[in-house]
Amino acid sequence: MTLIELAALYQDKLNVLYDEEEIQSLFLIAIEEVLGYTKTAYILNKQEMVPDTALLRLNNILLGLTKGTPIQYIIGHTEFYGLKFKVNPSVLIPRPETEELVEWILERIQSLNTQSSDGQIVNLKSKIVNLIDIGTGSGCIAIALKKHLPKAYVSAVDISSAALATAKENAILNDVGVTFIEDDILNYTETYLPNFDIIVSNPPYIKEDEKPEMHENVLANEPHTALFVSNEKPLIFYEAIADFALKHLKKDGLLFFEINANLGKETIQMLGNKGFTDIRLRLDMQGKERLVSAQKPAQP
Repeated sequence: MTLIELAALYQDKLNVLYDEEEIQSLFLIAIEEVLGYTKTAYILNKQEMVPDTALLRLNNILLGLTKGTPIQYIIGHTEFYGLKFKVNPSVLIPRPETEELVEWILERIQSLNTQSSDGQIVNLKSKIVNLIDIGTGSGCIAIALKKHLPKAYVSAVDISSAALATAKENAILNDVGVTFIEDDILNYTETYLPNFDIIVSNPPYIKEDEKPEMHENVLANEPHTALFVSNEKPLIFYEAIADFALKHLKKDGLLFFEINANLGKETIQMLGNKGFTDIRLRLDMQGKERLVSAQKPAQP
């Protein structure tokens, strides 16, 4: 079978689950994984015969895809912010919107000046930043930030021991040091000092009544505890993390969230009610209200 014939087979077998563009994207991921071919290499070599061993692997990937399994789980890894991450059904597959959250944090650190206790202006990038990622999952946010802020102290919390095991593997894979903590932010038992410059979180935020809008392969494969909240308390994690931030952020420390695009106004109002200042809402690449930052109020 030639590569172009295999591409047609992918289209034929997957057209009930995905649109044509998505299928092409999945096929390109598959051949890059198995053959090491980029899109350009595929175009140049699409008439060549696929070796039997490679064809077997590519057919197995196709079989998994026909069952609705995300390709990232089938091949066992994905890319996030230019880094490779292991993924499995114990963790969410990192999304491009979350890359934008990492980028925003790095931009803010680059530009932010803070005043030290002796009145000197210090660029935050030049000092040792202490940050924590709450609900870390695969560890993608914490690890990407640590990779770009090698002097930072980075901690990451998750309630799932299985997720933390994957996150630890990813820290080793990307050669960074992150402190991982198993804890429940809704009822945390660990002792955290009030010394964080930055708290970041991409917590569960999809309401139960929004499930019908989601792709079936997400519903069937990715961990629901990392995705969904009740319709009655959709901001439960945001409120808990905001309260945590009021206690554990340093003076003028920053809080960053990825949010439900339908709850931007409610999230901003909640943060304002709790006394946070400089609350900023940022649109994602699709123009959705997806990211929020806020500053801890200075103590009176």
